[in-house]
Amino acid sequence: LMCSCRRGGGLVQPGGSLKLSCLVSGERINDYKMGWFRQTPGKEREFVAVIRWSGGHLYYTESVKGRFTISRDKAKNTLYLQMNTLKPEDTAVYYCGASLGAWSTLHDQNMYRYWGQGTLVTVSS
Repeated sequence: LMCSCRRGGGLVQPGGSLKLSCLVSGERINDYKMGWFRQTPGKEREFVAVIRWSGGHLYYTESVKGRFTISRDKAKNTLYLQMNTLKPEDTAVYYCGASLGAWSTLHDQNMYRYWGQGTLVTVSS
């Protein structure tokens, strides 16, 4: 499986919006759960959101609930993260990842087998 960040990162003012996308390719895509993580310098990769590629389940870390939306377009093999009402603390490099792990473990970056290359999101006035 391969994950490739297509576009979406950049500089945005607080309160603004960005939409990240990640192209997913390879075999057995429906077996995977696709997640978004973010990382700031000196810190470990932090879980943001995850969705079951085949559909039905998704969840978010508390700090982004109501502001971020994870989705996927199976026809386009693309994973999305719509980010609204962005805050300076959302500034990070965002990564998409693919996991075969159990649903209860998907907040753990170590459960992800494949990663995209990351895209920088900067929220600043």
